[in-house]
Amino acid sequence: MSGQLPTSPVFNAMNFSSEVNTLLSISDSGRRFARQIDNQRWKFTCKYTYLTRAEFAPILAFITKQKGQKETFTIIPPKIKDAQGSETTTISVNGSHTAGDTTIAIDGFNADSAGSLKAGDFIKFSGHTKVYMVVSDVTPSSNAATVTIEPGIIENLSNDETVTYDDVPFTVYLTSNVQQYSLGVSASNLSSTNDLYNYEFDVCEAF
Repeated sequence: MSGQLPTSPVFNAMNFSSEVNTLLSISDSGRRFARQIDNQRWKFTCKYTYLTRAEFAPILAFITKQKGQKETFTIIPPKIKDAQGSETTTISVNGSHTAGDTTIAIDGFNADSAGSLKAGDFIKFSGHTKVYMVVSDVTPSSNAATVTIEPGIIENLSNDETVTYDDVPFTVYLTSNVQQYSLGVSASNLSSTNDLYNYEFDVCEAF
């Protein structure tokens, strides 16, 4: 692990995707057969535009430390890093759960409010590197709820593991051993003598 991508400046654009490798075949009779052959992974592209040298240099230095695809690091993506729901307290896993489970008992909710967590929110369990998505709105009862997630957990969960729902860190690696950036001036200020940097890189979730 080689640290966390600097949070300032933040990248100002991101392409985000979910990858699930599935084998699909159609029989002569037209029946469809599908089988998942790998764990789901999040992938995204981080884009920086029109950075000054002082802004860009720490980003480039951090990426250089990754030694291409060798190291893993964490990214807290802007915009999607925090839950949309109303939850504000520390919540935790209630009981043990087995790898493959998609319904997770969680307690410690602040109140029995509709939408404490929302479909599309990301969560992460303490001690785990995988990030999961909440796929149904969560309304607790007696400060507890069963939360439906995708994909199914890839390893067992223990009682009282903390659930992170804000500032969720994604553990990732660079998908290319080659990194390059462009250097020029802003299209709105072609007479500027200040060089500006444009840079983007692709990452894939690691666990």
